[in-house]
Amino acid sequence: MELSVVLPAYNEADKLESAVERTAEELKKITPSFEILIAEDGSTDGTDEIASALAKKYDYIKHLHSEERLGRGRALTRAFKNANGEIFVYLDVDLATDMTYLKQLIGAVQKGYDISTGSRMLPESMVKRSFRRGMASKGFNFLTRLFLRSKIHDHQCGFKAFRRDVLLSLIDQVKDQHWFWDTEILVRAQRQGYRIKEFPVRWERGGATKVDLIHDVFGMGSQILRLWWELRRDRT
Repeated sequence: MELSVVLPAYNEADKLESAVERTAEELKKITPSFEILIAEDGSTDGTDEIASALAKKYDYIKHLHSEERLGRGRALTRAFKNANGEIFVYLDVDLATDMTYLKQLIGAVQKGYDISTGSRMLPESMVKRSFRRGMASKGFNFLTRLFLRSKIHDHQCGFKAFRRDVLLSLIDQVKDQHWFWDTEILVRAQRQGYRIKEFPVRWERGGATKVDLIHDVFGMGSQILRLWWELRRDRT
């Protein structure tokens, strides 16, 4: 199996089927050897039924169901540990990042990078989002770069690819089980010398966000401090 693509899904009944079909359409242009894992995370709106029906309809789809909410990070960890591909990919179900960049995302890993990630924060990036959300994201990424010495500009874009062995070597080191999962992966990967390709993408919000601007952003701020303290302690 060449590619394993994970779609984390919590209450995405209105988007899931079209996201799966669009993803499969793009993957078929890249390789015939792929699987799509729907990491369905305790949904209450019928997402689980749609995911099950898709898994029965297409042999390249796996549905991983949870009866209770795991959080995005834990759902992704579980999915990747059940994946078979040599390259791991994850995409947000709203497909906010233009899918024409999927080949570039995967190609960077095929060409030797350990991780590749789309970015909404580079000068060439084309982004449509509210001013408030944009400022919150810029603030979070600034603090991550400042406190955690990250060279990445956008840690939270839901458009990432990994070498299988690299992600599996990092995944059990990650403490956060929700929105900070991506950031912690990228920070730890840089600390361990892995090569990361960040490239600009075209991005447009694909519906209402699941991020609570006050609760989750405050929580991610506390995670920055927690990881800063852990990495500082490990150096001593």
